Amino acid sequence: MEVIRQHAAQFTAEVLTANQNADMLIEQALEFKPDSVVISDDKQYNKVREALDSHQIKVYAGTDVLSQVVELDNIDMVLTALVGFAGLKPTLKAIASGKQIALANKETMVVAGELITAAAKEQGVNIYPVDSEHSAIFQCLAGEYHNTVEKIYLTASGGPFRGKTLEELKTVTRNEALKHPNWCMGAKITIDSASLMNKGLEVIEAHWLFGLKAEQIDVIVHPQSVIHSIVQFIDGSMKAQMGLPDMKLPIQYALSYPQRLKSNFKRFSFLDYPQMTFEQADRKIFRNLTLAYEAMEKGGNMPCIMNAANEIVVAAFLEDRIAFLEMPAIIEQCMEKIHFIEKPGLNDYINTDLETRVFAKSVI
Repeated sequence: MEVIRQHAAQFTAEVLTANQNADMLIEQALEFKPDSVVISDDKQYNKVREALDSHQIKVYAGTDVLSQVVELDNIDMVLTALVGFAGLKPTLKAIASGKQIALANKETMVVAGELITAAAKEQGVNIYPVDSEHSAIFQCLAGEYHNTVEKIYLTASGGPFRGKTLEELKTVTRNEALKHPNWCMGAKITIDSASLMNKGLEVIEAHWLFGLKAEQIDVIVHPQSVIHSIVQFIDGSMKAQMGLPDMKLPIQYALSYPQRLKSNFKRFSFLDYPQMTFEQADRKIFRNLTLAYEAMEKGGNMPCIMNAANEIVVAAFLEDRIAFLEMPAIIEQCMEKIHFIEKPGLNDYINTDLETRVFAKSVI
């Protein structure tokens, strides 16, 4: 919304959606005057409707409506920023309607990357990555599409538990996990960052977005979060995209591509970062990263199983019902127990997601 506010001549928000945050939805709607809004939580429909009734803004409620509003004729691009599996159906519907996609919902690609990329190709729809790491790769590949990529490096801050031992991780708390050193994010993604599952999800997303094999995707810990990712070409040359840790830049790049719009974002100064350091990600201590690579290599519905299990264990950890190290253990159990499907369709993904959630809750 800050990007749209700064470039009101280029962009208008036609539809805004929220899950339960009715107050912010109302506040944004009153400022940006969209054609319509959706509040997923039915119980808050009347509150939103009453607040916006006199402003000629249509108000809808329920998760099913998300898949309908993306088909509206007055929409050119859909920025999918829902959290988790919930982003899959609306993204598929938007692609089927020929809308360009700015993708901030990495779980959509993780769960059904093959389905999404095939649908986008069939409809001639572009998917512009909004994750800072994938936006960095996308920017590094500009003008390089005929050149072969040897490898990419996705950078990770390491989260709040970088350098901790397994023994130390046994007793870390929810509040400690929510204290990310560099980024201000929602609770779910912050916990994923602390466990390195977020980086695992990004590895799978990169696999589908850029057509890379597992051995072509590496994760490197870069605590300063200034280099957002790196592309290495077959001649050994490397390109890195750099900038301050601020999501406005990748959002603006996705919305304005192939142009770069002038911004008043804070500028990077090398003098503020006299040292940049890099470390190997420890996959033994942060087992979620290994599980993500295993799920990607197995293919089929395995990434869907992993993702569903992760959503359940993160919610349980945030409620103080399980310990930090129990999260990867339960995810692994789900990956071993849930029925594997080599060539899943949409209904298979939906059923797998549901089955995994039920099983993970039973384990907890």
